[in-house]
Amino acid sequence: MKWLSLLILLFLGSAQAEEISFKYNGIYLRANLEKTDNWPKDPVVLMTHGTLGHNRMEIISTLQELFKENGVSSLAINLSLGLQNRNSAMYDCATPHTHKHSDAVGEISAWVEWLRFEGIKNIVLLGHSRGGNQTAWYAAERSAPVISKVILVAPQVWSADRAAGNYNKRYGKSLEAVLGEANALVKSGKGRQIMKHTDFLYCKDTSVTAEAFAGYYQPDERLDTPFLVEKIKQPVLLFIGSEDKVVEGLQKKLQKLSRTDHLSIEIMDGADHFFRDLYAEDLVERAVEFIQP
Repeated sequence: MKWLSLLILLFLGSAQAEEISFKYNGIYLRANLEKTDNWPKDPVVLMTHGTLGHNRMEIISTLQELFKENGVSSLAINLSLGLQNRNSAMYDCATPHTHKHSDAVGEISAWVEWLRFEGIKNIVLLGHSRGGNQTAWYAAERSAPVISKVILVAPQVWSADRAAGNYNKRYGKSLEAVLGEANALVKSGKGRQIMKHTDFLYCKDTSVTAEAFAGYYQPDERLDTPFLVEKIKQPVLLFIGSEDKVVEGLQKKLQKLSRTDHLSIEIMDGADHFFRDLYAEDLVERAVEFIQP
């Protein structure tokens, strides 16, 4: 693959930590690679962050450090969100949004190929929050044989009614009306047209293309992680925080699945959406047990 020849390694002052960058679909992607002494031996955890986040946010960097302490290498990717060489910072709401939820699936796939090119033969996927849904989406629809296991940390749940209710609660307006406008533009071939003064995800009064808005809000069962879990062939370990106020109703949805023979659920009493402090240590301890053959 031609883009592999564009690999750039930027050493950050440590023989074990590297910032990785390569060009994919015209955009330079970035990731933080934490190597252990076992590199390039397996397994390697490929980690995806949540909504408008980045690969150095607290939960991701903490998990990388803990995995390294436990002898497991990891690659924390920084989703481009449509930006060239995006840095490790929260997405600036003043920047027009051109990214779509499903873009992450292609980028996860590209990073899997990068790891394969490096000789890695055993990859464990891990995603947090929205990144958990995007990870599950990749695993359910595009997974490669090199993927051995999947770890989902407080992954996104979704329903059309819930999405509409949350939008109305946050912004005091109808999601149906805004989505209707976006869909009309997409249908007329104007999907890349900017919709100004539009409330989108966590960004109030921002600018977003019609296709990007539709990509996050158009009803699609795949936005609901439990729907995807049943379709994943690999063993899945799923973490739920008992005090999570961001992802609610996940456990109840999982109980309704018809196929759970490949699914292990860990409910961490007292943990919130970000599994801070000792919860992160407990999470990684359980994850390492799951990863090791």
